[in-house]
Amino acid sequence: MSHIIVIGAGIGGLSAAMTLAAAGHAVTVCEAGPRVGGKAGIAVVDGVTFDTGPSVVTLPHVFAELFESAGTRLEDELTVRPLHPATRYHWPDGTTLDVAHAPADTVAAIGATLGADAAREFASFLDYARTIWESASPWFVLGDAPTPGHLLRILPRAAHHLFRIDPLRSMDAAIDARIQHPKLKDLLRRFATYNGSDPRVAPATLHCIAWVELGLGMYGIDGGLHALAEALARVATRHGAQWSFHTPVSRIVVEHGRATGVVLADGRSLKADAVVVNADAAHLRASLLEPNVRHALPRPAAPSTSGWTGVIRARRRDANRRPPHAVLFPTTYNEEFRDLFDRDRAPVTPTVYLCAQEKAHARAGWPDHEPLFVMANAPAEPADGPRPHEAAETVRAAVLARLLAADLIDADDALVWSRTPADLAEQLPGSRGAIYGAASNDRFAAFRRPPNRLGVPAGVYLASGSAHPGGGVPMVALSGRAAARAIQHDLSD
Repeated sequence: MSHIIVIGAGIGGLSAAMTLAAAGHAVTVCEAGPRVGGKAGIAVVDGVTFDTGPSVVTLPHVFAELFESAGTRLEDELTVRPLHPATRYHWPDGTTLDVAHAPADTVAAIGATLGADAAREFASFLDYARTIWESASPWFVLGDAPTPGHLLRILPRAAHHLFRIDPLRSMDAAIDARIQHPKLKDLLRRFATYNGSDPRVAPATLHCIAWVELGLGMYGIDGGLHALAEALARVATRHGAQWSFHTPVSRIVVEHGRATGVVLADGRSLKADAVVVNADAAHLRASLLEPNVRHALPRPAAPSTSGWTGVIRARRRDANRRPPHAVLFPTTYNEEFRDLFDRDRAPVTPTVYLCAQEKAHARAGWPDHEPLFVMANAPAEPADGPRPHEAAETVRAAVLARLLAADLIDADDALVWSRTPADLAEQLPGSRGAIYGAASNDRFAAFRRPPNRLGVPAGVYLASGSAHPGGGVPMVALSGRAAARAIQHDLSD
């Protein structure tokens, strides 16, 4: 029986561990922290548990297929449900727009709020985004990591699909060509932030993200996103996976060009036939592989954005006043991207995202209050060290002020938990606090993303948002599955 060590118990590591254990391999997961989840973490305040990371689920079929491959069903492990409405968008002039789970309902809401012309523009754009997703996902998401050589090989049979993914324009250029209503432009630009990129330069191919959320729908998970991590771990355990918490790995042992195990921070060694790294690729390159080990990792690309996040203990309100998700736009949205990417600073007037966890994920709150997860984008930490603490304090104050002005919180609601980009960088070595790995700020970003099978050294595999196919909960789960499948293929040779 082959023994595989998985470094890290985030969603990618859990996906790999469950897939490998279900296939009959001996699996040991070494996690530096106290529990599974990684970025999909939790905290507890006054007896109430809340999520501190991702707060929405898309592409639930990815998880249905994962669980099915392990001999169980998604519906037997979790309760996943569509959200009605999904998100309420707020603008400073008082306009609000509810986006629904079903595209037809969203089109109707746009018509009622922004007018018939805007509704037609949106419906047409959604068709365009759907075409991108259906054309791109087989080659750039569900298949092996793309390379220029791979692209040349598939070009004869995929040329039609590749033309339809619109790789030569920026997201902004594609929006400007199809959308006239300024508020719709704001809504569609926001999807660049779902992988921490800049819509002014990121390829229009990323508009597939709009279809994934607006076309295929947003879902809640009873118990929150951490319940997904726990379910993956639970099924892996049923298949024999072993867990070692508070167990950081200091390096991967490589002998004669092949990984043969790991050395733990306490000096112990563990043997393995393969090692899955559920960590940032930069951490693998800089720390887990010794300097004299030859490897095939590309140089770290510019990181995606980070974020200031917090949880507010807020007086409970009904769904009409506080929906499952809300987004508060600034007056001039592109100023946010100029701040993040041109000026390398937190936005002066940040866009604020809110998730009411009771409504979105049936998480129980306090007797009279509910947990609200809030987030504002911020740049990743500098390579030479953290930013001054005052930068995070400025974001915190701006977020709370905007929520209060929008009547989404009360003056006496309390911030009970928060995390800065510097905190995230400390928790996730090598990441600089970036949430989604490398930014996709040029048309070749997908080709520079590390593959799931490193190749050199042999026996090392990547399963994280910094590897193929990228950041986001379902993408990271696919990364773990791809790493597991590569191991199964390699060990069967």
